[in-house]
Amino acid sequence: MDDNLLRIFIAVTTFAVVVQAGILVGLYLAVRKNSAKMEALATEVRSKVLPTIDTVQNMLVEIRPKLDVMTVNLSESSTLVRNQLGRLDATLTDALDRARLQVIRADELLNRTMDRVEATSDAVHKTVISPLRQVNGLMSAISTGVEVFLGQKRRHPKNGAGVPQDEMFI
Repeated sequence: MDDNLLRIFIAVTTFAVVVQAGILVGLYLAVRKNSAKMEALATEVRSKVLPTIDTVQNMLVEIRPKLDVMTVNLSESSTLVRNQLGRLDATLTDALDRARLQVIRADELLNRTMDRVEATSDAVHKTVISPLRQVNGLMSAISTGVEVFLGQKRRHPKNGAGVPQDEMFI
């Protein structure tokens, strides 16, 4: 019985080794098939992509000097714009300072003018209006004196028109 068992064990082991060998052969064939596909794909990529890469590299070689010139021009332009903006800022600041100074001068001129108008108004009042009132009062007194002297004293009207001017402003 031990001999039969040994034979069965050897047969099962042989069968397992044959199955493993079959699996390994299948894997080898599948890898070989995929390898052939990968070779074909790599060849196709080389034939289509490499010319495109060469074209792009050639374009970059041609475009690079132009890009360098554009970069230099852009840098110079930004420097010029910055300088012009600095000048514009200085000019506007100067103009604003001058305008502010002119406004201050105009305000002072207006204040001096108003003070002089006030002083002139006071002077006119003192030199012209006050003497005129005094002359008017004197004339009124002389007129009343003459009327009384001649006997033609006026009677005050009943509507109050003869009321002296100072009494009206109470």
